[in-house]
Amino acid sequence: MTTGCLFCRIVSRDIPAAVVYEDEQILAFDDINPQAPVHTLVIPKLHLSSIAETTPEDAPLLGQLIRVGSQIARDKGVAETGYRLVANTGRHGGQSVLHLHLH
Repeated sequence: MTTGCLFCRIVSRDIPAAVVYEDEQILAFDDINPQAPVHTLVIPKLHLSSIAETTPEDAPLLGQLIRVGSQIARDKGVAETGYRLVANTGRHGGQSVLHLHLH
């Protein structure tokens, strides 16, 4: 955990969130400033700054992030009509919180 990281503080429950999924490695919660009718963030509990910081050893975790995102889309009723899973990376990629996350 990185103490100054907003998402790490959500993982540690220092900041409340509308959690929609949790397991040992992943936490998913609804965005407090949604940019779409359904806007959920899926994050690893382990602090990784971005996709660019991942290594081959992180492949199972990355796969689990995508699987959870897909399950949440089904749970929220948007899987059949379509959805996006997006990982912004770095400042020029639009990443505003430096903790790996899928929208």
